[in-house]
Amino acid sequence: MSKFRLRSHQVPGLNTASLPDLIFTVLFFFMIVTHMQKVAVKVKYQVPQGTELSRLTKKTAITYIYIGYPTAKQQSITKEGVRIQINDKFASTNEIIDYVSAEQNRMSPEDRQQMTVSIKADRNTPMGIITDVKQALRQAKATRITYSATERKKK
Repeated sequence: MSKFRLRSHQVPGLNTASLPDLIFTVLFFFMIVTHMQKVAVKVKYQVPQGTELSRLTKKTAITYIYIGYPTAKQQSITKEGVRIQINDKFASTNEIIDYVSAEQNRMSPEDRQQMTVSIKADRNTPMGIITDVKQALRQAKATRITYSATERKKK
């Protein structure tokens, strides 16, 4: 007889009772943290770079205007190929006045004082178009204008 007996050891099964709780917790986390994009950008633009940049603090009173070249899906082209986009549609400089006025009427009086228009323009956009947009914003009495840019990497 041998001194040692060979025993067959079984590994206990994995308890998966708490797995659905874990999955729903992770799903709930991503639903809370994820930011859904409200506007489908139809123009492509390369954000210019700058050195003296600051972040906008109150994002509820910000209206975005996109200026750039149409994507491959878009067929119609204006002068120099540059398009102005507000929300999900292309606009002319005359439509900017109506849009900004409607946004101001929609806002509360406190937000109306803090309303900022953020221009996200392609780095190769001619200044004439940006000047036309600024003139339209001036007519709509939107005088707080910012330009979106990324930080320039130091060499």
